[in-house]
Parts: sequence; structure tokens; C-alpha cells
Amino acid sequence: MSPLYVTRVPSVYSLHQLDDGIPGKGLVPTPYSPVSEISGQLLPKLSYSPAAGTTSKRVRSFGNLQAHLVPDVDEPSTLFSGSDTDSVGDAQVPFVQDSPSAGDSNLMDSILLAEWEDRAEQGLFRYDVTACPTQLVPGTYGFIAQCNEGRASKKRATEFRVDQVCQPWDAKKFNFQKALQQEILFQYEAGLPDHGNQLKFIPASPANNSPNLVFINVSPIEYGHVLLVPRVMDDLTQLVDQKSMRLALQFCEHSSNPYFRLCYNSLGAYGTINHLHFQGYYLQAPFPVERAPTAPLPAYSGSRRFKDVRVYQLAEYPVRGLVFECGQNLPDMADFVAEVCVRLQEGNIPHNLFMVDCGMRVFLYPNAFAAAKAEVSRCFQLLKFLS
Repeated sequence: MSPLYVTRVPSVYSLHQLDDGIPGKGLVPTPYSPVSEISGQLLPKLSYSPAAGTTSKRVRSFGNLQAHLVPDVDEPSTLFSGSDTDSVGDAQVPFVQDSPSAGDSNLMDSILLAEWEDRAEQGLFRYDVTACPTQLVPGTYGFIAQCNEGRASKKRATEFRVDQVCQPWDAKKFNFQKALQQEILFQYEAGLPDHGNQLKFIPASPANNSPNLVFINVSPIEYGHVLLVPRVMDDLTQLVDQKSMRLALQFCEHSSNPYFRLCYNSLGAYGTINHLHFQGYYLQAPFPVERAPTAPLPAYSGSRRFKDVRVYQLAEYPVRGLVFECGQNLPDMADFVAEVCVRLQEGNIPHNLFMVDCGMRVFLYPNAFAAAKAEVSRCFQLLKFLS
């Protein structure tokens, strides 16, 4: 097996450098205070326009399993700020430079990665994930294997039942209100309408009573592993709804890097904290599922309400799942995926989401509490109902 090395992005730019060229680190005034005391604190913020629509026509970034071409994009010059390449297996993978000169399209990636490395230098992670051996597994699919002992031995223990998707909020158990403010990278909030489709960086902005926050994951599984926590003080349990799904896909869209993915695990499907959060990270290689073929759903002709969203099933792949593909309307995509998730919650069916291609594609995996094969046919019925 040939080793896979994840390229580290140098911590050259910090929040203050991006703002006014003065060297410095991201500032959290009260790093050792809990997040529950966040209201009014001055924190870095990325603001965006919630009305901004997607202009991307790209769907697949990484071709298919047969072609083995990485990546396969419509306009690579608009997606990557540099022409350097880095070898992964037999494929040449464009390397996205971490530079503010790339413009607003790369602003979030630049800030996120620079600040993530700053927290690594502070020793806030429980282990060094970049030292974990990672390899491509030989075979048709090219699965990625990682030996991460710290994730197994040092991760916080699960405090919730594993046989119920919907569980009540329990303030006595761990939630992100108890995390330290030093784990925060920045706020992620809707800004003024005249921002258009651009991000605006504010180096120090008062946090509202319940901001959307981006944290480091102190037990990372990959480089740049972060947590997106919507409305942190609203006691939201680990259940997706339309509002949180729109936020998640908006966050994906603001990353111009196709190697950034956002994930969601319900309780019972590897979710271990009953506080709503999404997990994002970078891996400079395609996941096999991103290149897997898809097939039409049987007896499904499309949604009358969400006409801009196409739904397929995975084909010729060892795991069954649904694939949502967006045309130009990202809010419709979010609402459709959220409605399916709500139906799964009502049916007590654990599930996972995998958001790729800057939010343009979402994979949904119905799961099972026991080691049994997921029943995707129940999802097909839900889609027909929601149509």
C-alpha cells in the first residue's frame, strides 16, 4: 500500500494579518472561560449574506471510479488559486494555496486553516493527527485507512443512549456551552444584504446571545477538523432542521476547496454529543463515494416542490445511500435534505450526512442501531411522500 501524506498548510496568515497586515494571532479575550459566558465577548467573525445564491454549476470534483482522474471540474481556474500539484497515489491533485490574495472565495479556508494550526501550536489538541499513518487501500474503490489511536483512547466517552435518535436536552452532560472559549476559531453569522456572495471578515465583533460558532475538534480525525455549532446557546439537540441545514450548506459553499467536506452524525449513527453540530475537515484525496456511480431511484420521478434538486441512489458500491444533487438553488437543496432527515427522526432511523463539492452534493446514509444493513427502501417511500 502506498502511503498518503496530507499536506500541512503553513500558518503564514493570521486573522490580524488578513485584516491590516500586522502580524498576530487570533484573539479570544477570555480563553479559559466557558462558552456559556460568550455573550458580548469580542470574537473574530465571518459574515455573509443569507440571500446569496449559488453560482456554481460544478457537481463532481473528482470524476468517477472508472476514470481515476482527479479532479474533473468545469473551470479549475476558478476553484484553485495556484497551479502546484501534490501526488496522491497515481493521481495529481491540485494544491489550494492558503493566501488571502485569492480573494473572498478563499477567505474562509485561509482563516480556518491558519487559526486551526495556531490552536495546534498552542497544544489544544489531544494528539497530533498529522502523525497518524494514513494509507490508500489497494482495490477498485481506493478506500482510505487511518490508524488513529488517540481518537479511540482519548476521545470523550459517549454519554447518551445509542438506541434513540431523538433524545431530550440534558444540561448536566457535556455540550459545547461547557467548552472553553480558546477552542473557538470564529463566529459565522449572516451579515448585511449588500455583501452579495462575498464573505466579510471582522477581526473583533461582539457575540450575540447565541452565535453560530466554529470550534476546533480537540479529537480530530483529519487535518483542519472543525465543528460548526449553530446557535450555540439555544440548547439544540442533535437533530437537523431546515434552518440548520441551510447554514451547513452555506458554510460548505463558502469553502472554495473541494477537499473540504462537512458531515453530520445523528445519535445512534456515531453521534456522541447531543448538541447540534456538524463536522468539517480537509483530506487532500477523493473519497471513494464521491466517485461512485449513481442510478435513478425506482418509482421516483422527482419532487414537485424541489424541482432544482435531483435524487439518486448509490450503485455498484458496498454501502447503500441516497445522493442529492443541486442545480442552482442551495436553499431548496437544504430544505429537501432536512425534510428527509426529519422523517427519519420521526421513524427513529439513525442516519449520516456527507456534504461535498462545496455543498452541491449531499450523501445520506440511513443507518441501523445494530450491525444490520440499512434499509434504504424506507427512504424511497419518504421521498415519494415528500414529492
